[in-house]
Amino acid sequence: MIIELESVNKIYNLGEPNEVAALHDIDLTVAEGEMVCLRGPSGSGKTTLLSIIGCIFGPTSGRATIGGKRISRLPDHFLTRYRRELIGFVFQHFNMLGHLTVLDNVTLPLLPLGVSPREREKRADALLSKLAIGHRKHFPARQLSGGELQRAAIARALINNPPIVVADEPTAHLDGQLAREIVDLLAGLKGEGRTLILSSHDPLVAGHPRVDRIVDLRDGRIRHADAGG
Repeated sequence: MIIELESVNKIYNLGEPNEVAALHDIDLTVAEGEMVCLRGPSGSGKTTLLSIIGCIFGPTSGRATIGGKRISRLPDHFLTRYRRELIGFVFQHFNMLGHLTVLDNVTLPLLPLGVSPREREKRADALLSKLAIGHRKHFPARQLSGGELQRAAIARALINNPPIVVADEPTAHLDGQLAREIVDLLAGLKGEGRTLILSSHDPLVAGHPRVDRIVDLRDGRIRHADAGG
């Protein structure tokens, strides 16, 4: 299994008056090459669970093993390094820097790794061309449409060639046709052997034929897991 979570809990503001228990006793395993959809309403814990799988932070308690590495108690700097090597994260609100060009946004994850400017642009060009947005690479991100921003965000997530791709509500800001195109793009990554974890309450995502499993979350708990498609 490339992802293994056992009795995972996440509490924000632990011990404070505004303490919030976001996840409760999560048990989840994902095999290499699977495409899994986390489904549930706002506040169900989808983004928190994605963030643990995506090595953004560890759980408060329980065991989380991602790509063979137990991340539960890793210090932040080791967690950051591991995330750069293993995870491509597509954020719900894109997290693009509007004043930077698409090229600069997409290649940002390569800067801490010391990749040369020529190699950074070569990798970005290949991805932007594949995602049909190469013609916009020198435009500031603030000038892009929602669909273009999502394609650029996917390119940035793939720039390190990660085995695991995590996407939080990838169709949230898109209309029907664009949403279908983006889900098809993400599903195509499964064909490359990548493992995908998507969070969504969009039936278009959960109902995609390449989705292997649907995991329903309610109030920070897994309520049901079923075959996808």
